Amino acid sequence: MSEKVLLTDNLDAFYGDFQALFGVSIQVVKGEIVSIIGANGAGKTTFMRSITGLLRNPKDKIYFKGKQIASLRADQIAKIGIAMVPEGRQLFKSLSVKENLLIGAALKRKGFWSIEKVYNIFPILKELHHLPSTALSGGQQQMLAIGRALMSNPEIILFDEISLGLAPIIIKNIYKVLPNIVKEGMSAIIIEQ
Repeated sequence: MSEKVLLTDNLDAFYGDFQALFGVSIQVVKGEIVSIIGANGAGKTTFMRSITGLLRNPKDKIYFKGKQIASLRADQIAKIGIAMVPEGRQLFKSLSVKENLLIGAALKRKGFWSIEKVYNIFPILKELHHLPSTALSGGQQQMLAIGRALMSNPEIILFDEISLGLAPIIIKNIYKVLPNIVKEGMSAIIIEQ
C-alpha cells in the first residue's frame, strides 16, 4: 500500500459564523496528482487555505504523513513539507526572479530541487533571473510561483488555479511539467474551475 501523504477527514471550514466547507474528506498518496474541480465560490481555495494553516480550525482532522496538523501555524506547515502555489501568484514584486526563487529555499529543506533544476524546467526564468517579477508575463510569473514553491522541496504541493488568466499555450506548457515534478516523489493537489 502506498504511503498516505495527506488525509483530511470531515474537514469543516468557517469564516466567522459562515460555514464554507462541510465534511470534506480526501486522501493523497505519495507520487499522486489529485485534481479538484468546481465552480467559483465552491470552497476550493478555502480547502487549500485550511490545509496550509492559513485558515485554522484546530478541531479539523488534517493529517500529513499520519501526524495531525490542524493546530499548526502556516509557517510550521511549510516547514514540514507542504507548499502552495496560490491563486494570483503572490510574488514579491520588488525582488528579482532569482530572489523570489531563493525565498522558497529559505526553509532549507533538503531535497531534489535547486535553483538550477528549476531553471532546467523553466529555462526562461534563467534568462530573466535579474529582472523584477513585475517585468514578467503572466505565464512567466506562474512559472516563477511554481519554481518558488519547488525550491522549498515540499513533499506535497498545492496548486490553486494555476491556469487562471493564462493563454492556452502557456497552460499546456505548465501542465506538461507537472508529471516531472511528481516523478521526483512529490505529490500534488491541483484546483481548477
